[in-house]
Amino acid sequence: MKKNRIYNFNPGPAALPLSVLEEIKESFLNLNGTGMSITEISHRSKDFESILDDAISRTKRLLNLDDRFHVLFCQSGASMQFCMIPMNLLREGKSADYVNTGTWSEKAIKEARIQGKKIKVVASSEDRDYSYIPQNIQFSGDAEYVHITSNNTIKGTQWPAFPDTKGIPLIADMSSDMMSRPFDAKPFGLFYAGAQKNLGPAGVCMVVIRNDMLERVPDNLPTMLKYTIFSEKKSLYNTPPCVAIYAVHLVLKWLEETIGGLEKMAEINRKKAELIYSTIDAGGFYRGTATPGSRSKMNVTFRLPNENLEKQFIQEALDNDLGGLKGHRSVGGCRASLYNAVSLSAVEALTDFMKNFERKNG
Repeated sequence: MKKNRIYNFNPGPAALPLSVLEEIKESFLNLNGTGMSITEISHRSKDFESILDDAISRTKRLLNLDDRFHVLFCQSGASMQFCMIPMNLLREGKSADYVNTGTWSEKAIKEARIQGKKIKVVASSEDRDYSYIPQNIQFSGDAEYVHITSNNTIKGTQWPAFPDTKGIPLIADMSSDMMSRPFDAKPFGLFYAGAQKNLGPAGVCMVVIRNDMLERVPDNLPTMLKYTIFSEKKSLYNTPPCVAIYAVHLVLKWLEETIGGLEKMAEINRKKAELIYSTIDAGGFYRGTATPGSRSKMNVTFRLPNENLEKQFIQEALDNDLGGLKGHRSVGGCRASLYNAVSLSAVEALTDFMKNFERKNG
């Protein structure tokens, strides 16, 4: 049993900033002098309303969002959005474009097709085992929207820049790289992220939607599956996941006040990624699985010469307080997730271990 905190490279649920965990710990029994825990206060109270308002305001400032965008907090994770997006935004008789870059894109495509929606997969990287991000895509001129997955946790790829859709609303699953870098939100009709990678603990999904997309929502949907209900009721139609939203609010505060914004966060993330990729590329012992031009700064996937060495690497890493390095069960290998809360010192400790392991076993 570990008595001290380890360096946490888990892909999600993932590392949270230590200062955020400490603040949660300090206020868990008595939130802001209420005499109650965040688990106990009413979601209709002024205390929770201030937390929710702060989370929305900080999201808008960090992402430089104008008044056309609404910040919603939904339940059931990003996977619920796979069905809600076509249900709400793909109008009768119309079609949408999807780009398939791996498991999560596949799931989004499947959920649209279950509903009998007309979609077109305009590009895919399946031909090379999802090791790259497609470029020079020909989008349908009449598509209702274009759906992409901005970062692919399993295969370790990430869009280096978002595609030009020529005015078609862009929709993105940003679960694993939301708030990791600045970007221009104007081309986006909607983007969303399950919290448990870069935003907070599992239990809530942040959805950012533009006004004109809300105008598409049909009246005949179940109440809790309508984006208009979440926007009109400020995510308070029913009891929201208060603890998860509270944690997201603290992470956003950390990003804004401790890190200093997304430009600075992106620079830290760039340094972390460069450090580990340079270690992988230094010799022939480690092999990155993603094409260099498509490599993720969030999830670094790599292989060792054989599976026995990979098992040994993962166990010895854990023995040295480096956890969460096992690759996804569907692909094997190793994976280091470098989300915002993973410090540069954690990556330095990992790369030192990698070099030592190579010297002993190479």
